[in-house]
Amino acid sequence: MPTIAEKRVFTERDDVVRALAASSIGVVGISLSGDIVGEFGIEHRCDARDAAARGDAVAVATDEDVLVGDFEPTGHGPAVAVAVTGDGVIAAAPDGTVSLLAGDSNGEADDDANGAGTGASWTAVGAVEDPRRLDGRLVAAGDGVHRLTDGELEYAGLDDARDVSDRGVPLAVTGDALYTLGNGWMRDLGGDGGGDGTPTESGAFRCVVADAEGERAVAATDAAVLERADATATEWVRHDESGVVDAAFAGRHLVAVTDGGEARVYADGGWRGRTLGLPDVRAVAVPGE
Repeated sequence: MPTIAEKRVFTERDDVVRALAASSIGVVGISLSGDIVGEFGIEHRCDARDAAARGDAVAVATDEDVLVGDFEPTGHGPAVAVAVTGDGVIAAAPDGTVSLLAGDSNGEADDDANGAGTGASWTAVGAVEDPRRLDGRLVAAGDGVHRLTDGELEYAGLDDARDVSDRGVPLAVTGDALYTLGNGWMRDLGGDGGGDGTPTESGAFRCVVADAEGERAVAATDAAVLERADATATEWVRHDESGVVDAAFAGRHLVAVTDGGEARVYADGGWRGRTLGLPDVRAVAVPGE
């Protein structure tokens, strides 16, 4: 696919941020400048199920393997979800096996997730039912949230977990509610409580993500994006943006991808978007964040 550039010219090329979208035809690189969605093109052809980044480390789950760095194979086999953490790279297989590709001892996971890990081996750390999303050391699955602790996967509560965020105070979404981890999982939105932005009004929860510091956070349902300004905020502000399946922070901006194959950026109170022309967009990640 040839790259396509927006007609507006990027005035500060140094400000361009690269996002990666996982789709059924490959990993797509998307250039973002402020709230402008610019050039995009396929960087690696594969059936990409998930993409994750933390700092400069990148990992991609595909129907054949887990790729790291510049899309180097690791010998994992098929994967449905992946995360980059201080321990290395964590991946979930279709059968629910969760495995760790260990990084270097300083906790940066740089060697493996930047492409030098192909000689390393995966170690199974546990299993879950119906794995869905991973972030950091947390796993969201049909049987709840699980946490990687001391090399083993442990059940951490909830049921029907759809997504998790492991930056700052952990967050999780189930099919009908959004939770913050405090003295146990505390419901912020949804469930039996009702109220603004709940699934009753907005549809089922799909994803949740926080910025690098764990301060600003967003969660998406079928019909809306819900935003928390910082970790001390008790209210979530609703934006009527439908179809978002995943999101990631790029500095002060938020980039999202939709089930219709569109990339959107939220900045300064407004959304801009463009169609990527891709089927089955499943995830988005921003290296460097």
